[in-house]
Amino acid sequence: MKVERSRHVVLVRPPAVERAGSDVWGSVFPGLAPGVSPTSLVVVVCADSEQATQWADLAPAEYRAHPVTGLARTAALLKQGRVGLLAGAAPDLAALVARAALKLATVDTIVLAWPETFAGELDALLAEAPDARRIVLSWNPPALGDFLERHARRAEIVGDLPLDPDGKPLGPACTARYAVVSASRRAAAVRDALDALRSVRPYVWSGGAIEPPAENPDAVVSVTLPTREELRTLATLGQPVVLALASQMAYLRSIASLTPLALPSAADRAQDRAAALRALIAERLDRGGDVDAELAVLEPLFEDHDPALVAGALLALSRQPSAISSESAAPATPVAGWTKVFVTVGKKDGAGAKDLVGALIREVGLEKGQIGKIDVKEAFSLVEVAPTAAEQAVRRLTGVSIRGRRVTARLDRAG
Repeated sequence: MKVERSRHVVLVRPPAVERAGSDVWGSVFPGLAPGVSPTSLVVVVCADSEQATQWADLAPAEYRAHPVTGLARTAALLKQGRVGLLAGAAPDLAALVARAALKLATVDTIVLAWPETFAGELDALLAEAPDARRIVLSWNPPALGDFLERHARRAEIVGDLPLDPDGKPLGPACTARYAVVSASRRAAAVRDALDALRSVRPYVWSGGAIEPPAENPDAVVSVTLPTREELRTLATLGQPVVLALASQMAYLRSIASLTPLALPSAADRAQDRAAALRALIAERLDRGGDVDAELAVLEPLFEDHDPALVAGALLALSRQPSAISSESAAPATPVAGWTKVFVTVGKKDGAGAKDLVGALIREVGLEKGQIGKIDVKEAFSLVEVAPTAAEQAVRRLTGVSIRGRRVTARLDRAG
C-alpha cells in the first residue's frame, strides 16, 4: 500500500513490526528504486529499543536503517549521513535532539509506531517537527483522538476500527493464555510453551492462512501477534497461547481475556535434567552385574562413609571434569575490561545485586567470573559483564522477570 505524501495517515494494524513494515516501506520513500539508498532521513518513533531493533532488522538494506541503542554511536552515524531510517524510543530520540545530533526540523516523514502506550511522551518531540508528514500506526485510533487532533489533524484512517456497528468499543474476541518473551527468545519460547502444555499434537501459527490440521491439536500457539479475527479463528482449534512482547500486551488485552502461561524456569529445567539423570542411573542398575569393578574401587570408602554420601560425592565430582585429573585446573583468566549493561529494574522494584547476579547465572548462563560490579540505582541498574558476554547478556536478560518485573536490557549508552 502506498500513501500520498501530501497527507497524514493512520494505518490500523496490530502492534507487530513484521505485520506493518510492508505497509510503511513504500510510503516513507516513495519512488525509490530497488537497491538505491535514500537521500532523506525518516524517523520511526516506537515503544522501546527492542522494537527499534526490529524496525532496523526488517527494513530493506538500502534504507540504511539504524536502531538507537547507543547515543554516542548513533550521533556519529547521523553526523556522517550514514542513516536513512532511524528507529528509536521517544526518550532516546529526544536525547539526540538535545545533543543537536538529530535535527527533526529537516525530517519530512515521521512514523509513529503504535503510540497508544506512550503518546504522552511525544508532544515535545513532535513540536520540533511541526511540518513533517505523520504516518501513524495504531491499533485503537479512537483512543488517540486528542493526540491525532494535535499532531496528525485530518489524517486519513486506513483499516477497520475496533468498534461495533453502534460505535462502541469491541470486547474480547475469546479467552487466551499468554507469555511475555523477547523477540530473540521467541523460537525457544515455543518449545518452552509446548513443554509446559505437555503437547504431543501442537498447532503452531506463525502468520498466514490458518489451516485446520488433520487431527485436533492439544495446544495452539501463536508466534505472530494475531488480529482480532485471526485470534477468534485460532480459538476454534483450541484455547490459543500468544507469545507477545511487553510492548504488545495492551493490544492483546483489548482483544482477549487473558491468563498467563508460566513457562519452564531454569529451576524447572534443572529438575528435568535431574530426573533424566536418575532414570539413566536406574536403567544402568537394572541391567545388573556390570558395575563390579566400580564397586571394588569404592568398597573401602563404604567402611567409613554412608554409601549414599559416597554416591553424592561421585555425582559432584562428575560435574567437575578436572577434579580427578592429575593436572590442577588452570586459574581463571581475569577480565581485561568490562562492558556495562543497563537493566530496567532498581531499588524501587525491591531488586538488589543478588537478584541480578542470580538472573545472569540462571537465565543468561554467565559464570561468576564474567560478572563484575553491579550498581543498583533507584529506577535502574548498571551491570558490568565480560565484553565477550555483553551481547548474550542483553539478548537473554531482556524479558526475564526480576522481582516480578519484566526487564529490558541494553548496552549502557554512557559507555
